[in-house]
Amino acid sequence: MKALTQAIFAKCAAGTSLHTAIGGRLYKGRAPSSAAYPFIVYEVISDVPTDTFTEHIEEVMIQFSIFSSDRQSADEVEDIFGYLKALYDNCALTITGYTHILMTRGNASLMSEEVTTKAGTEEIWHYAVEYTVVMQKN
Repeated sequence: MKALTQAIFAKCAAGTSLHTAIGGRLYKGRAPSSAAYPFIVYEVISDVPTDTFTEHIEEVMIQFSIFSSDRQSADEVEDIFGYLKALYDNCALTITGYTHILMTRGNASLMSEEVTTKAGTEEIWHYAVEYTVVMQKN
């Protein structure tokens, strides 16, 4: 799945509205403890292969977690969600070794969470967004 996660990262290149909104803080798997808000963490949730005699297809679920520490409102995290949708909904990805077939958004959940940091406990906004990616091995 390295090729897919690299393609996702490359899609959020400098100059896109999403990249600008998160200050380039897009992390695979987990964010560093020193990461400034807002940021996004993305990870592979599941990978289901479908093999036939002639094709190898992968159906992969990716989750993007958008985090914001704006205590006044969810506006920042909701704006970033909008940029995420604009960039990734039904997009075309360039995945080394694969033909990208589709990328569709599924479930999305907005929640408020408490996190413990070195400075103490703080409340943050978290938007969890799932996408299904289908790709065929070349």
